[in-house]
Amino acid sequence: MKVNEMRNMTAEELMKKEKDLVQELFNLRFQLHTGRLENTARISTVKKDIARVKTVLAGIEGAQGRI
Repeated sequence: MKVNEMRNMTAEELMKKEKDLVQELFNLRFQLHTGRLENTARISTVKKDIARVKTVLAGIEGAQGRI
């Protein structure tokens, strides 16, 4: 997911997206340890997406604090 798409989302949508990504990361790690994960690069992609969501959320919270 691109940052521009995330900036168009509301804070509630971003929090839900973060929760979904954290759950997906958990599932990927579980698959990795059980030997069922085929695409190991997906773990780093999901981790980066979580960081992007948190960054956009922090920007939204910062902007709301200034108003």
